[in-house]
Amino acid sequence: MADASEIATFLSRLAPYSNLTDSTLVPLAAAFERRHIARGDTIYSVGERLDGLYVICDGAVRIDDASGEVLSHLRAGNSFGERGLMQDGIAPTSARATAETDLLLLPAGRFRALVEADESFRDFYARNRAEPLRRAPTLAETRVETLMHGAPLTTAPDTTIAEAARMMRDAHVSSLMIVEGEALAGIITTRDLAGRVVAEGLETGRPVREIMTADPLSLPPDAIGSDVLNAMMERGIGHIPITQNGAPVGIITQTDLTRFQADSSATLIGDIAAGESADALAAITARIPRLLVQLVASGNRHEVVTRLITDITDAVTRRLLKLAEAELGPPPAPYLWLACGSQGRQEQTGVSDQDNCMILDDGADPNDPYFAELARRVSDGLDRCGYFYCPGDMMATNPRWRQPLSVWRSYFQGWIDKPDPMAQMLASVMFDLRPIGGTTSLFNGLQAETLAAASKNSIFVAHMVSNSLKHHPPLSLLRGIATARSGAHRNRVDLKLNGVVPVVDLGRVYALRGQLTAANTRARLVAARESGVVSQRGGQDLIDAYDLIAMARLEHQASRIRAGEAPDNYLPPKELSEFERSHLRDAFVVVRSMQSAATQGQGVL
Repeated sequence: MADASEIATFLSRLAPYSNLTDSTLVPLAAAFERRHIARGDTIYSVGERLDGLYVICDGAVRIDDASGEVLSHLRAGNSFGERGLMQDGIAPTSARATAETDLLLLPAGRFRALVEADESFRDFYARNRAEPLRRAPTLAETRVETLMHGAPLTTAPDTTIAEAARMMRDAHVSSLMIVEGEALAGIITTRDLAGRVVAEGLETGRPVREIMTADPLSLPPDAIGSDVLNAMMERGIGHIPITQNGAPVGIITQTDLTRFQADSSATLIGDIAAGESADALAAITARIPRLLVQLVASGNRHEVVTRLITDITDAVTRRLLKLAEAELGPPPAPYLWLACGSQGRQEQTGVSDQDNCMILDDGADPNDPYFAELARRVSDGLDRCGYFYCPGDMMATNPRWRQPLSVWRSYFQGWIDKPDPMAQMLASVMFDLRPIGGTTSLFNGLQAETLAAASKNSIFVAHMVSNSLKHHPPLSLLRGIATARSGAHRNRVDLKLNGVVPVVDLGRVYALRGQLTAANTRARLVAARESGVVSQRGGQDLIDAYDLIAMARLEHQASRIRAGEAPDNYLPPKELSEFERSHLRDAFVVVRSMQSAATQGQGVL
């Protein structure tokens, strides 16, 4: 590249430079230094002070972690060095040219100045997200696309009134949009059927165009909830179509607004407390997806969203226990119902199975049919409420997981003494135990005793570390983020199994080494950093990476719910912007680096 104008042209095609104005980009391009690196030469090593931010013009660069494990192979257009520059200026990785390579170097001082001066540039390289809103969202803060359901029910103007009524009945909706081609032409509602057809004795074989409200008021998806409310109040209507480029994409009703204002975790929990059957509770938990959308849309952090969602599961579980006891009578001995898995860690999202167990008083008979029936009723009720049965049968309905306290102590001791693969898998799950309902004193001391015994057994610790490496971040050396190559989730990333789970496993290892009692993954990471179990720098990087991955998972689930689809964990990277893909891949690199550090004894003391 011969001059600054050529450099500016090259940078203008890359994020975040593509967001800079010409008045900023052109003088910035002049500040870049050109460097040629021979194949095999080191650009910088771990622990060295970074000269600045590097951008690859041509060639290839390999990034290694502190233990020498390859983290990624970078090509033209990729940048590197920003991770250290955004912290203390010291390189946390090593960079080596794997081919004849031409680089552009933005000196560290100019990089930091631009981070301070330009918001888009700062946002691209900043790892921390803004502090969330901790309150429930209002209609004035909520876009209508988060309020509406999936694709609206539509039909043509020539459809008969009778057929339109049947369509509305079968779909259980109160309105039907009339379209010509793809454009919205009108709308009919159940009120129209009553007032314009039944009351007037109109022949139901006539076309719906004769009773529809033509050219109805509509709003775009980026309107806000208060726009809908104000329009409904002003015009005395109960349905407003949502259109984009003239085509209907959704509809908002008065019921949607009422539900939005009523749906909060506190409201749901209050309703759950009054539920008299599993079916009644299921009708309440059916509102959870809409709550998740609202919580994500209002800017809450992932640990806030998942905590509120889990609080609802806890309330459902306790209510089912009370309903069962009311029918079965008082328990013959004290017991404690505990959750493990995502509920135990308070990390439930819109997709959750149930993982639970029971600890009985040592004087109880584990074969007593009372406890078997109690477990069956609660687990069946949870399944009815959308928390499907655990595929691995890790439930209190399994007699193995419904035992006296002394048996549970022997379980843990046996897993620690003989840490074979099955033992360390079971121990991993059970380290996330959290009391939900019953006699909580049965859990007193059990966790601390187990952590103390396990942390002293180096072989068990080694097995736990090995177990934490079974799930790898989805990194492709040549293409960035790796996706499934075949099957139902082809070209998608499993944000649970390959995104969240690797961090969950690392958090469990840190908790074991430091005898940390927190069950929540983020709380474990914070405690590990603060207690010195993991380095300050490594710990903070991992917390930031986890925040980004977990939030991406929730945002993906919320987007599917808004589209009328069931939430899942399979994200198509192609739907992300270059900005989002870059940061997500960066987060996966951090997780992989910390996995490597755990195996080498680096990053974990």
